[in-house]
Amino acid sequence: MKALEVSDLHYSYPDGHQALHGVDLHIGVGERVALLGPNGAGKTTLVLHLNGILPPANTHGAKGSVTVGDKRVDPKDRAGLAEIRRRVGLVFQDPDDQLFLPTVGEDVAFGPANLGLRGDELAARVDGALAWVGMSDVKHRAPHHLSLGQRRRVAVATVLAMNPQLLVLDEPSSNLDPQARRELAEILLSLPVTMLMVTHDLPYAAQLCERAVVLDEGQIVADGPTREILADTELLAKHRLELPYGFAVPA
Repeated sequence: MKALEVSDLHYSYPDGHQALHGVDLHIGVGERVALLGPNGAGKTTLVLHLNGILPPANTHGAKGSVTVGDKRVDPKDRAGLAEIRRRVGLVFQDPDDQLFLPTVGEDVAFGPANLGLRGDELAARVDGALAWVGMSDVKHRAPHHLSLGQRRRVAVATVLAMNPQLLVLDEPSSNLDPQARRELAEILLSLPVTMLMVTHDLPYAAQLCERAVVLDEGQIVADGPTREILADTELLAKHRLELPYGFAVPA
């Protein structure tokens, strides 16, 4: 079964810049996929289509389709769009973009409460999401008193509380110290959810994702097992991707 199907997706911004040129991307249920590419490749534009923030068709000549599970993204279907946004959970690079309420518990409850959950059901959803990311003990703390690593884990919990079918993470390892980076990796590997991870951190991609897709100039230029992609030095160089000095691709 497919968790996500992107077909022939084109997108141009109002200034005329075409960011996507016929992208096709299929992700199966349970897959963990790394989306790699240089700055300006179109990764963010693609991600913003997955839950309808950007529409798959507009007045600037965009075309194509995005389907999550069995439901196609249709900006004219407001009820359907709400369901798409429940199914596709975006975790932004800056957790402060998602944490804005007085306590961690309130932040995690915000999404499911908007779905109509109340009482014991809402409390169970919050407690379960915080338990998944190992942050149950900070439920009553203010998010801005937490470390970056802790805030990023809470941001993941706010999305998990919605019971998403697809978890989309934007640069989850950026600016984390080694311990926080490792702890987040262990959490992400434990989650029973389909995952798309946008990252420049190639070792993190190798650790977390069995498959990698390279996007450059709005087109997918490579798609295959992560270790094979990272072992192709010519491919990496051509698309401005670089492994850290001394890093050996695991066999």
